[in-house]
Amino acid sequence: MSNFPNVAIREARAMIQDAQRIVVLTGAGMSAESGVPTFRDAQTGLWEKYSPEELATPEAMYNRPDLVWSWMLHQARVMRSVEPHDGHRMLGSWQRELVDGGGALNIVTQNIDDLHERGGSDVLAHLHGTTFTFRCFECQAPSDYRLEDPTDEQLQATPTLDQLKLEEPPACGVCSHGFIRPNIVMFGELLPQHAMDDALEAVREADVAIVVGTSNIVQPAATLPIAASAAGALVIEINPHMTPLSQDADLYIPGTAGTILPELYP
Repeated sequence: MSNFPNVAIREARAMIQDAQRIVVLTGAGMSAESGVPTFRDAQTGLWEKYSPEELATPEAMYNRPDLVWSWMLHQARVMRSVEPHDGHRMLGSWQRELVDGGGALNIVTQNIDDLHERGGSDVLAHLHGTTFTFRCFECQAPSDYRLEDPTDEQLQATPTLDQLKLEEPPACGVCSHGFIRPNIVMFGELLPQHAMDDALEAVREADVAIVVGTSNIVQPAATLPIAASAAGALVIEINPHMTPLSQDADLYIPGTAGTILPELYP
């Protein structure tokens, strides 16, 4: 393990030089660098009266669909107001280059935004779902609802829950009584099994696993670097602060995704 970024970057480049199958595991820190607030930010604004565990639940949406839907719309508009950083864009370029050469760069993310996609990458698995696709709360049928681009007024607004303009979620176009919700994993819900299966397959086939901007404490995502290492992959961690993974990773690089990832591009 190296404590010096310049030395660590050289070591990382050597590790990935001949890798043909790379998996990149990203967490909240990757998006926070673009300006997306993390779930654990200070309890202000929309979090003043409710904790995330109280608001982002199926029970809350069932009891107060207007409140939860309006809050989710606000969060989605915040996500759409920010731009991918250099780390996102680098992964898009690197992915295309590896695919063109017969290799693979698979991205597995815990983030529910679309910054990877807007940075030019295809995402193999959104472990916690995505804010920008929708399904029925009752019958689970997929919905073709599309989020409109936010207005300047909406982007500039920083309301408290009391000030939030409440909107009812649109009705499901398949069943007669349901309403739609984003395809995100709320508290108390299971991760989508297909996403976890795809992630496990990717880490077990990888030559190198790069773990970026995640605390490595949220389960079951925290098991993926361990599964990669057990299958023979080299594990590189990029994070400003050490995590439970840092001592066990083959290489820990202190720094942020937007700064470090472009330095690794072969």
